[in-house]
Amino acid sequence: MLRRTSRFRRTAGAVAVLAAVALTAGACAGQDSAEAGSGQQSSIRIGAWIPLTGAVAAYGVPQKAGADAYFKMLNAQGGINGRKVDWTVKDNAFDPQQTVQIARQLIGQDKVVAIVNANGTAQAEAAFPFVLTQSKVPIVDEQGGSESWYKPPRPGLFGTQTLYEDQAAAVAAWAVQDGAKKILVVHSDPAAFVNVAKQVEPVAKKVDPSVVVDRLAVKFQTTDYTPVVSKVKAEKPDAVILILTSPEAAAYLKEARLQGLAEATYGYAPVAAESTIALAKNAAEGLKAVQLVKAPSDTEPAVQEFRTAMARYEPGQDAGFLALWGWSNAKVFAQIVKTIKGPVTSAAITEAYEKATAVDPGVSPVMRFGANDHLGTRSVQRVVVKKGVWVSSGDFYTPPARD
Repeated sequence: MLRRTSRFRRTAGAVAVLAAVALTAGACAGQDSAEAGSGQQSSIRIGAWIPLTGAVAAYGVPQKAGADAYFKMLNAQGGINGRKVDWTVKDNAFDPQQTVQIARQLIGQDKVVAIVNANGTAQAEAAFPFVLTQSKVPIVDEQGGSESWYKPPRPGLFGTQTLYEDQAAAVAAWAVQDGAKKILVVHSDPAAFVNVAKQVEPVAKKVDPSVVVDRLAVKFQTTDYTPVVSKVKAEKPDAVILILTSPEAAAYLKEARLQGLAEATYGYAPVAAESTIALAKNAAEGLKAVQLVKAPSDTEPAVQEFRTAMARYEPGQDAGFLALWGWSNAKVFAQIVKTIKGPVTSAAITEAYEKATAVDPGVSPVMRFGANDHLGTRSVQRVVVKKGVWVSSGDFYTPPARD
């Protein structure tokens, strides 16, 4: 009897504890709900998956630093309508499976209302079913993307990056406008690169029907560009367009200099990186490319604000193109969310993006969204290597349509 009573008391005590925990959790949840319902949220919780380790950490680390600098500056100034931004970043090592797990953590544990300034095309696509479809949490300002994301637009998905295909179109038009009559596109052999390279010819011929465009495929991650440049010389092009990664573009430029190849060379945004100059050194001089943001060396006030914030909030971090891109994405998000009246929820953010028709971050093109247009821009910035530094040439412009 004593044993039974003791066991009963222990059980009753456990039930009481569980009940207390449940009541406490319910009270907290009710408090959170009341706080959100009254519009008195103390912070706006958002998250991102970014490769901070692994092969592409060189892209992810500065991207995170740029966005961190902006959010830290913003919070020091009072946040968004009095609410501080709580941006949680997790390292996905550029792995789709890890990205899905991170998405579950950010939404289930960290309670984020949006995924902001994350990184990776295949990585985001792996998380779409859980984030966009099941959880109804928007993904905005993703670094990456494809045309299929926006035609037709996916609910809750909004982009700020000009598609790679449009970048190739912009470079093609630029080369022809510079007088090129024979263009050779040197590109890596994976399908993603091939698809981008294919966009050059139709646009080049739209600008000048007499232009001849050929393509030369190179095995992905090739390091010896001696035979590649020899083939380019044999083709005798007026201009060369590089659809390569930054290290491969640098390898091409160094070998082209060694072999005395002096033709005008252009590249899309991945080529326009500080790493290209660092690896190619003097061989990069005169290289032309398109970018998604202004050159970080520009003297415009919006770019100067970026450099000042990086020096203050992220000292020692690379304040280059990738950091400026992260900064720009954070700024676009803040400007759009600032228009929300009341609680900042996932649904409210989605609605605010659909109504954002003129968002000007100053360092990247003016973004225009709509209910049926979830890609904010098709514009790019021309940049040129001068005296070992990327500098902007002209202003943002939209390339000819590809269809």
